[in-house]
Amino acid sequence: MSANDVKRGKIGIIGSGFVGSAAAYAMMMSSVGREIVLVDLNRARAEAEANDIYHAVPFANPIEIYAGDYPDLARCSTVVITAGANQKPGETRLELLERNAAVFEAIVPRALEHAPEARLVVATNPVDVTTHMTARIAERFGVPTRRVVGSGTTLDTARFRALLSRKVGVDARHIHGYVLGEHGDSEVLAWSQVTIGGMSLSEFTQRKGIRITDEDRAEIDENVRRAAYHIIEGKGATYYGIGAALARIVNVIIRDQRAIMTTCGVTDEVAGVTDVTVALPRLVGGGGNLDVFPQPLAHSEHTALARSAGIVKEYISSLGL
Repeated sequence: MSANDVKRGKIGIIGSGFVGSAAAYAMMMSSVGREIVLVDLNRARAEAEANDIYHAVPFANPIEIYAGDYPDLARCSTVVITAGANQKPGETRLELLERNAAVFEAIVPRALEHAPEARLVVATNPVDVTTHMTARIAERFGVPTRRVVGSGTTLDTARFRALLSRKVGVDARHIHGYVLGEHGDSEVLAWSQVTIGGMSLSEFTQRKGIRITDEDRAEIDENVRRAAYHIIEGKGATYYGIGAALARIVNVIIRDQRAIMTTCGVTDEVAGVTDVTVALPRLVGGGGNLDVFPQPLAHSEHTALARSAGIVKEYISSLGL
């Protein structure tokens, strides 16, 4: 199969649970792609989700969505992987590692067998480790690591910006700030790099007469870092936010928008930690993760990022990757 055989608007989603179906719904509502195929070990679940979403098409955007099997991934330009064990209440993302490792050894080769030119977008937790794992498996098939894009802290960054938006009274889409490192407990909110209207956060708040206290920062940090735990405690799983994040990532890839997003991907070195996969601001486009932009962090943030990358590295090393 050559690149010319790929249908840019055809998207595969492996895993039709809460996250996979929410991603498919978000793509349909946002007019991302023209064809979506849902693949799941539970074929009945995939068919039910595909039919339910398809019935909403007349109220939104024209798209073909259906359930299939791995051969139906043929000609997909992008394949999203959401399959895996669900996070249990009180369980950290990294504790999911051993339960999900075997799943990826089974599904990634099958996906690439039928869609060898596809960009792989990984969302299964712990996403930094599963993305690294996917990249190493994909390398056996001659796939460059840049074509494996993890959702990383795309959602965490959105949470950070949304909560700051409430504090400063500016549309979240016009607040620039990043969450770096692990998508999980050790992630780093890069307060020193926040800008609004071309000004630093401190300059902006001083000009507007707004005060953000240490208590405000601690509250935002808690509500970003621990968001998944609070949501899981209340309703058992998170899926709307990550579904929307995946729709955005896929849209950027299939349209080659070259957006800067905090995705994760295999990186030579992060804060002194080598050969690791964590979230950093990256240029994302048709080829996947095209470039990475290390940030000029405050000393405490750099130290925290080194710690975060080190934690992920330990789990990656435990798999012999």
